[in-house]
Amino acid sequence: MKNKLKTRKTLTKRIRVTNTGKLVKKQSSQGHLKEKRDTSRKLRKKHTLVQSNKGHIRILRRLLAKAGK
Repeated sequence: MKNKLKTRKTLTKRIRVTNTGKLVKKQSSQGHLKEKRDTSRKLRKKHTLVQSNKGHIRILRRLLAKAGK
């Protein structure tokens, strides 16, 4: 008997699926210790990032199971 795939709750908090099916996530290095970085770098990191690697997308969709559809 095959088990159902459960959704990884940590991924549902970090990755969002758009209406067109793209995976969007926040960029890293946004937590703390930002005063030493220049303003342009902080502004670039502020935007969300679309996951483009096909292999990663396949793995993330499988881990998201129900939430990734």
